[in-house]
Amino acid sequence: MAALEYWIWLSAAAVSPKGKTALLEHYGDPEIAFHAPKGAFALLPGLSPTEAERLEERDLSAVPRILEKCRQQELRILTYQDAAYPRRLRNIFAPPVVLYQKGTLPQVDQEVLISVIGTRRASVYGLKTGRDLAFQICRCGGCVVSLLTAGIDAEAARGALLAEGRCVGVLGTTHEEDRSLLGKELSVRGALLSEYPPGTRFQKQFFRERNRIAAGLSVGVVVVEAPEHSGTALFAQEALEQGKEIFAVPGNVNAENSAGTLAMLKEGAKLVTCGWDVLEDFQSLFPGRLHDAGRLSSPAKERSSEPAPEKEPAPPQAQEPVDKKPEPDYIDLREQLAALPEDQLAILTAIEKESSHVDDIILQTGLPTGTVLRHLTLLTIKGYVKRCPGTFYVLNITKK
Repeated sequence: MAALEYWIWLSAAAVSPKGKTALLEHYGDPEIAFHAPKGAFALLPGLSPTEAERLEERDLSAVPRILEKCRQQELRILTYQDAAYPRRLRNIFAPPVVLYQKGTLPQVDQEVLISVIGTRRASVYGLKTGRDLAFQICRCGGCVVSLLTAGIDAEAARGALLAEGRCVGVLGTTHEEDRSLLGKELSVRGALLSEYPPGTRFQKQFFRERNRIAAGLSVGVVVVEAPEHSGTALFAQEALEQGKEIFAVPGNVNAENSAGTLAMLKEGAKLVTCGWDVLEDFQSLFPGRLHDAGRLSSPAKERSSEPAPEKEPAPPQAQEPVDKKPEPDYIDLREQLAALPEDQLAILTAIEKESSHVDDIILQTGLPTGTVLRHLTLLTIKGYVKRCPGTFYVLNITKK
């Protein structure tokens, strides 16, 4: 097996995924490729003349810096030859030679991973549907794959987190360029993947390249909303070419965001309205892993169906004077917060009247950073707090 430094050399090379695959297929090992005779790369099919010239530099100088940044960012380096590298991903065209992983990756080949995708400019219906579908998929035993971009993709990740399920985020950038709170939360409770080593300069094609990875990890793709010609439609086409199952959510026939999904339905995509519609087809392939958790399951419905905590009977009291009324604000607030876990109550208590920075909340509660980030995400989704610019938070508890 090649030494790690040669895998990092190949992953950092300014060469297309197709070119890197061509190199691996020819030499079988990046270390052997690195020591190939001078001029050999120019003769290799699959490499452009420019890519051959870049590889000829055989420059390992960036490797120590990349390794140090991986250590600082707590990234695991997963190479194509590692036993933990997903077999499902090995089977795609031009698989990533290295995955830089933050968090815990599920056993991909034994799990039902479903990509939930949609347009950035989603409607309220699309955002809610994406979140609910991801929530239901996790509740039914599946895992969600998300690109984490604004709109439906991000809402799908939030739905998975709200279900306390598993979610894999696939970045189109390096890890250090993703500064989102959602990404941080996902790396604590799931896994965040990038094929680009720390320090790589962003290129426009990265977003298109990540599609093959997200689709490759998945057994199926759910398209919630998509204009006819869009990045979402390109993702679905990539997944279709990989032989993945395509699912689509019906929408308004007059809506621009439904044009792509309606076209997919006409072309044979399966119409779905809930998470179990997606997963039921995979029961025979993954026996014992999936179960119908209810077609109407959603974050809002689960919250509304939670039983109210039992209250002890109040002791007899003397009749209040007519002009002394009970404190309705206190009663309403207590009813809103009664069912929350202790950690979430501690976080709400730590938020000052005006606003509090996330670092101050961590300091005040004494809870681990990952725990605070996870519960802040849940509290934001539930509507108890609101996030402001600069990772400040304010209470968002309204009177009923």
